[in-house]
Amino acid sequence: MIRSRKFALPPFARSLSARLLVLTIVFVMLAEALIYAPSVSNFRTNWLKDQAESAHIAILALEAAPAELISEDLKAQLLSRADAYAVVLNRGDRRLLLYTAPPPPVDVTVNLADGSLFGDIGAAFATMSRSGDPTLRLISPTEDDPDLDVEVVLNEAHLRSEMIGYSRNILLLSVVISLITGLLLYLSLQWLMVRPMRRITDDITRFSQDLKDPSVGVSLTRRTDEIGVAQSVLAEMQKDLRGALRQQEHLAALGSAVSKINHDLRGILSTAVLLSDRLSGVDNPEVKRIATPLIQAIDRAINLCTRTLNYARDEGPELTHTRFRLHDLIGEVASDLAVLADDEGAAPCSGPQVVNEVPGDTIVEADRDQIYRVFANLGRNAFEAGARQVVISVSPSDGGDLVVETADNGPGLANAARESLFKPFKGSARQGGTGLGLVIAQDVMQAHGGDLELAASGDDGTVFRLTFRAAV
Repeated sequence: MIRSRKFALPPFARSLSARLLVLTIVFVMLAEALIYAPSVSNFRTNWLKDQAESAHIAILALEAAPAELISEDLKAQLLSRADAYAVVLNRGDRRLLLYTAPPPPVDVTVNLADGSLFGDIGAAFATMSRSGDPTLRLISPTEDDPDLDVEVVLNEAHLRSEMIGYSRNILLLSVVISLITGLLLYLSLQWLMVRPMRRITDDITRFSQDLKDPSVGVSLTRRTDEIGVAQSVLAEMQKDLRGALRQQEHLAALGSAVSKINHDLRGILSTAVLLSDRLSGVDNPEVKRIATPLIQAIDRAINLCTRTLNYARDEGPELTHTRFRLHDLIGEVASDLAVLADDEGAAPCSGPQVVNEVPGDTIVEADRDQIYRVFANLGRNAFEAGARQVVISVSPSDGGDLVVETADNGPGLANAARESLFKPFKGSARQGGTGLGLVIAQDVMQAHGGDLELAASGDDGTVFRLTFRAAV
C-alpha cells in the first residue's frame, strides 16, 4: 500500500526565487569588483596625465614670459593652477624650474613611462591605502618630443581624495546596476522557470496526497523546452502509476476472492478425488480408462488453485542455498516430465523429450528445489505449447555468470504473448493458461541474483536464457 505524505512549499526566504535573487546580486557585484580594479587604475593614470599636462602648460608660460615679468605671485598662480609644489621641465641638459618655496621631501615617485596593467592596479590600491599627506613626484614624458619630460611634485592626498570619490560613485552605480539586473533576471527566471516549477511542485504535492483522484496532479503542456518535457514525462508517469494502482487493487481483490472460495473449492475437489479413487478400484476396464484422466484433471485443477493462491500471497521465495550439480538436477526434471508425458498417454518413443547437454562438472550454488521449479515450468510450458523436444545447454559467457539456455522446437510464441510474457494472467500462450509459470520462474531467478529472459522465438522454436552466478 502506498502512503502519501503531506508537503508544504517553503517560504520566500528559503525558496528558489530568493536564492536566485541573492545569487544574481552577488554575481553582478563580483563582476563589478573585477571591473573596478582596472577602472580605478585607469582613473589614477588619467588624473596623473592631466596633472602633468597642466604642469607642462604652466612651465611653458614661465618659459615664454620675460624673466623680469615673472613675479612670485605669478609663479604661485601657475603652481596653483597646476596644483603642484614645484614643476621641472627637462629638455636635454637644460632644466627649467617653477617653484615658490622648496617642496617637501618626496615620498613616492611615479614614472608614467613605466606603467603596466597590473603595476598600475597595485599602485592605485597603494595610493588609496596610504594615509596622511605624502608627497608625490610625477615624471611624465611628452609624446611630441621624446627628449622633453615634465616632473611635477604634488600632494598625493588630492589624488587619493579623488579616487575615493570615484570609488564611491562606482560602488553606488554597481549597487544600482546589481539591483536592476537582479530584479530583471529574477522576474525573467520567475516567469520562465520558478513559477512553472512551483506549479509542478504543487501539483506533485497534491498528487502525493491523493493518488487516486484524477483531477489532481501534473497535467500535459504544450511547452517544448526542458520544463515542458519534464512536465509531460511526469504526467505520463502519473498515468502509469494510477494504472498500476488499479491493477494492484484488482489483483488484491482477486487474491481475496480466491482465498475465500479456495476452501469450498478444495472441499469439492477432495470429494471428487475420493469418488474417482473409488472408481479406479472398480474392476471394469472402461471405468478404469475414464477414471485415470479424471484423476489427472482433478489434480491439475487442485494445482491450478494452489499456484494461483500461492502467487497472490507470495512475497518472494525463501531460499536455502546448497551446492549441487546442475546436470543431475536437469536429469531429474527430464525424468519427471517424461513420466508426465507417459501418464498423458504418449508413446514411449514419440513423447516429449528433454535433452540434457549441461556438462557434468557444472556446479551451482542455489536453492535446489526452487531451481527445479524453474526448469520444470519451462519444460512443461514448452510441451503444452506443442514442442516435442527441449534442449538444455550451457552457453559461453564473458563474465563470471553462468548462462543456461533452454531451446524447444515448438511453434514459437505469438506476438500478444511476447508483449506480456512475464506478466501474471496475461502472458499465457495457450487457451486457459494463467501465465504464472514464467512469472514464478523469473521471480526465482531474480531472487538468486540472476534473471530469466526470452532470447529468441520463431517458427523453429523458442529459446529462454537463464543467468545466475556460478559457484566459486
